[in-house]
Amino acid sequence: MKTNSIDHRAPPLGALVIHPARPRSNAARSPGERLEEAVGLAMALDLEVREGLIVPVRTLSPSTLFGSGKVAELQDRCRDLAVDVAVVDDALTPVQQRNLERVWQVKVIDRTGLILEIFARRARTAEGRLQVELARLDYERSRLVRTWTHLERQRGGFGFLGGPGETQIEADRRLLLDRIVKLKADLADVRRTRSLQRHSRKKAPYPSVALVGYTNAGKSTLFNRLTGAAVIAKSMLFATLDPTLRRLPLPSGRSAILSDTVGFVSDLPHELVEAFRATLDEVREADVILHVRDIASADSEAQSQDVAAVLAEIGVKPDEGRRVLEVWNKADLLDADARDAVDAHAVGRGAVVVSASTGDGIEGLFQRIAGLIDEDPERTFQLGPADGEALAWLYRHGRVTDRRNSDEGLTITARLDSQALGRFEQMRPDLAGRMAAE
Repeated sequence: MKTNSIDHRAPPLGALVIHPARPRSNAARSPGERLEEAVGLAMALDLEVREGLIVPVRTLSPSTLFGSGKVAELQDRCRDLAVDVAVVDDALTPVQQRNLERVWQVKVIDRTGLILEIFARRARTAEGRLQVELARLDYERSRLVRTWTHLERQRGGFGFLGGPGETQIEADRRLLLDRIVKLKADLADVRRTRSLQRHSRKKAPYPSVALVGYTNAGKSTLFNRLTGAAVIAKSMLFATLDPTLRRLPLPSGRSAILSDTVGFVSDLPHELVEAFRATLDEVREADVILHVRDIASADSEAQSQDVAAVLAEIGVKPDEGRRVLEVWNKADLLDADARDAVDAHAVGRGAVVVSASTGDGIEGLFQRIAGLIDEDPERTFQLGPADGEALAWLYRHGRVTDRRNSDEGLTITARLDSQALGRFEQMRPDLAGRMAAE
């Protein structure tokens, strides 16, 4: 018997995307490129973008961001397009957000709220959901005046000491803060667990390699190409959020651990950087960081600067260039002349040009990764039974490649960079002098 299926899915919400072109806007990007990215973010949230506008803002209005005339003009556009949501590609204060909603009579969401909503939908693991919820609550804490309609009510007091009672907004804020405290405690447990896992991996010993890059730079496609995994890889902003770790076979026959984490974006909300710090520690502690860039994008250099800014925020400084290797991806999208120019420029920058989708340049990338991992000289130390603290230090600050027990004690072979070796020699000159013959 044939039955007619009914699609109960709600139709997509119509959206007007507005990029305020401020006088102090990032000069590395044109307003058109910023608007295009904002439209991509809205589409990643399954919004039906009916129009995108660049609105020059010469003087910022504390109450509405835009001037009164522009607010009225945009009100007409919202009505004519019959949109449900107005996306403002900028950070709005709670007052600005509330006032614009009252005038335009549509839901107003700023750039931070848009990215947080995308993250909330895409997070799959328990850890990812914890991190996103913490970021959203931190964001909403200052917006209770906008998001609740019953905040003017008051709770009654108790007995003779009651007084007017606790206002609903105070109760809601207190509950929200309690939830934030619990989430931070849960994430502290996650961070401790990840730290233990990294410590265990160092004992293996497997060097760690982390992929970072602007969202949609092709990190997941490159991850699949390098490891043979099947991580979701779509031409979509923030297609993957949750960290993934896989074994990375190297040409020397050794293995490394490759991790893929959330992509970065221009003006990434500080709440997200803080909330995802447990995940981003995988990047900070990595032996080698692969900075994946979409070299076919006209915005590639500006995107690179945004990634560098986030890396600096989590403790990866620009002067650690030895550990950071730029991988210029999507070379297959370049024409012959552009490819020649990119190849010549990459030589001067020490970058590797690849195409994750076709495999072009991947063998060369494998060789560069192996070279970065193995460039520190090996040192062999003879440790005694009382040298447990020194053994733990070598695991934390070097890469132990061999460990053998003997009648004399423990023989440890480790790779240490010059800075770590100098610190070890200052800390334990007796052990530095007892280097075993290699």
